[in-house]
Amino acid sequence: MRAAVFHEAGKPLAIETVADPRPQPGQIVIAVSGAGICGSDLHMTQHPGFAAPGLILGHEFAGTVAALGEGVAGDWKVGDRVTAVPLFPCKDCEACDAHLPQLCPNGRFAGTTLDTPGAYAQYVAARADMVQKVPAGVGDVEAAMIEPLAVGHHTFSRADMRKGEAVLIMGGGPIGAAVALFARAAGAAHVVVSEPAVERRERCMALGATATIDPSKEDPGQRFMELTGTRPSVVFECVGMPGLVQQAVNMAAIRGRVVVAGVLFTEDKVLHVAALGKEVSIIYSQAYNERDFEAVIDALARNVIDARPMHTATISLDEVPVVFESLRNNPAQCKVLIDPSL
Repeated sequence: MRAAVFHEAGKPLAIETVADPRPQPGQIVIAVSGAGICGSDLHMTQHPGFAAPGLILGHEFAGTVAALGEGVAGDWKVGDRVTAVPLFPCKDCEACDAHLPQLCPNGRFAGTTLDTPGAYAQYVAARADMVQKVPAGVGDVEAAMIEPLAVGHHTFSRADMRKGEAVLIMGGGPIGAAVALFARAAGAAHVVVSEPAVERRERCMALGATATIDPSKEDPGQRFMELTGTRPSVVFECVGMPGLVQQAVNMAAIRGRVVVAGVLFTEDKVLHVAALGKEVSIIYSQAYNERDFEAVIDALARNVIDARPMHTATISLDEVPVVFESLRNNPAQCKVLIDPSL
């Protein structure tokens, strides 16, 4: 099969012919109809040591069943339209026992190790118990975005949001945009997105945000009060930069919730007395689980949400090396999909 292969940080991905994946026991091989380029893929390939030479990236994907491994249970058949939770958990730890595979300390994501190659290719293997059917009412483009939507759904669900609440989202990238989509669909009275890039602010408005703030020109907390007449009951931190959790705590209402989805690899400081004085809850959100995928698929199938504004381009495998590098600093793009059939 043809695939986009990583070899070295600082160099573009290479389009190569590699061996087709063979389904191991308990696995399903999927013919990829769409694979999303994720910001984590860009980060993994930016610095030496994070991605192994020869790695095929890609953990956002959908397609059709191409082959079944030995012992696969259920009524799966070749040609079924599917997506998959791109996790390979150990199924024998505290997290797995709690049905939280995304928190498995021994688990792996598709597209992150040589043993679990990803979907920047014509075919990808997934654990059969992580595969989910895509109903006829969900198009191929939407199906390929189920994974990033599931990240947003999990982040949103961690807030236990109540109808009519005021929500502030810090960051209008794919995660923040998806959170806006679900918060508005769930009945939030105000969904305000703080984002410096004008293209992202416009996209979030198309996805259901009630207002946006440019934090490079306005104080987000003060502007939120002007727009809504209240402080946010929930603040979603979807950026991952030092100081933003503290800023979120400062802006949150009495007994507000701060949900942290932004990934930060360095130490940060939080003045705990600021949270203590308002009994603010700080909650973390990591990836998703099978239930988030099910909820997203159901919402798409019933037209509860319209995620199409998140899709900004579809490219062929041959275009991946150039487009992939261009996405390192391009807020005009949101969800770029790879279609290996092009």
